[in-house]
Amino acid sequence: MSTARRQATRQKLYEAAVTLIAEQGFSATTVDEIAERAGVAKGTVYYNFASKNDLFEELLRHGVGLLTHSLRTAADRAAARGGSNVDALDEMIRAGLAFILRYPSFTQLYVAELWRTNRTWQETLMMVRQETVAVVEKVLGDAVRAGELSEEIDIPLTASALFGMVLVAALDWRAFQPERSLDEVHAALSRLLRGRVGGAAARR
Repeated sequence: MSTARRQATRQKLYEAAVTLIAEQGFSATTVDEIAERAGVAKGTVYYNFASKNDLFEELLRHGVGLLTHSLRTAADRAAARGGSNVDALDEMIRAGLAFILRYPSFTQLYVAELWRTNRTWQETLMMVRQETVAVVEKVLGDAVRAGELSEEIDIPLTASALFGMVLVAALDWRAFQPERSLDEVHAALSRLLRGRVGGAAARR
């Protein structure tokens, strides 16, 4: 099987697995169901992945890798326009929201798995999560060194808070306020980032 063809097959398996597992849970989802949803033979699943656990672990790597790439691209785009590091963070917030809008099932699955401690892939999940948060940490650190943000900021904790804010706000948006546009949700989170929530009285 050619590399391109194998990648296309793995992509179909990822999409089938993430949808099924988000719908009915990991334990209830069978390899047969994943193969059927992907439109391939059961043997094709095992040709590409040693087991269902292996498929799920690779799915997490793949999905979080896409998110990490989208955040880096957003930061680079802001820099190429001559924007500040805070502008880059703002672009990353929008990119995160856009990712979640495009991949809602993966996001639901990812958030659910973050809270589980009995999975064989927990170490992998923590590692790929840290790779994503590290992208935010770097831009935050650059913003502090450039004097755009206070030196009192706890960079690792603030990066995690920004990452979590986008995840939770986006899931709430899609579940309870789907009539809102991406622009509306981004604008609200942008105001939080830029410290404009408190109003004029709070800034005196």
